[in-house]
Amino acid sequence: MSDVTPQEFDFEEGEVLLLDKPLTWTSFDVVRKVKNTLRIRKIGHAGTLDPLATGLLILCTGKKTKQIDLIQAQEKEYTGTFRLGQTTPSFDLETPVDAEQPFAHLTDAAVRAATAQFLGLIEQTPPLFSAVKINGERAYEVARRGGEAEIKSKQVTIREFELTRVELPEVDFRVTCTKGTYIRSLARDFGAALGVGAHLTRLIRTRIGAYSLTDALTMEQIEALRPPRPEGEEARPPRQQNQRRPERRAGLEFYNAQQPAAPAPAAAAPTDDAS
Repeated sequence: MSDVTPQEFDFEEGEVLLLDKPLTWTSFDVVRKVKNTLRIRKIGHAGTLDPLATGLLILCTGKKTKQIDLIQAQEKEYTGTFRLGQTTPSFDLETPVDAEQPFAHLTDAAVRAATAQFLGLIEQTPPLFSAVKINGERAYEVARRGGEAEIKSKQVTIREFELTRVELPEVDFRVTCTKGTYIRSLARDFGAALGVGAHLTRLIRTRIGAYSLTDALTMEQIEALRPPRPEGEEARPPRQQNQRRPERRAGLEFYNAQQPAAPAPAAAAPTDDAS
């Protein structure tokens, strides 16, 4: 999206903000950052994205928060990647691989044909690593301490499920679906249908109803909209800026441990008066 200016928005009256959620941020991270940066009193999001997903996150402010339920109910579109031949307990990269199956026997035609059985109204069981509540507790809290729980299946509708790339063991996909569909569960079920297992390695939400990711703001653009300090308000004393530490958040420890280490900062060149 092109550059925007603060004058284009009236957050108190109400705005529908389209954001491109960064990888490893929770949806609440984004809400909190936008709320504090733009000094918005009333704000909420219209549909959670997992920390390991990126893409369209819709925030509503002021009077537009009344539209949250309406927006959440609209059709969603996702793109991403499944990795065939491996499964994980969380059905994605949050947890390590727990089983492997050979996949070399699969043909391009067989992989593509397997999508048909998931079109239309289907029964789907959410992952244990999800925000579904079990006896008042989030399922992921049970899962992360090693517990087990039964999660009831529910009906969802998948209107489109196409494979845009098949290069085993990876397949790229595009899915349009109704509210409440878990793409991680679709990965698990798709792999099971092929007899080799699968898990989700990449997920991008590209559309909610008529709202498109191509029109979304980045977090850098949100920062550029920060309003000036009100006249007469004293500046706060400087404080140490703590970098976000996603590796400390429950659920991201394993994922972050697998990522390449950041390069060490270059040593400063010595000056003439260096001792």
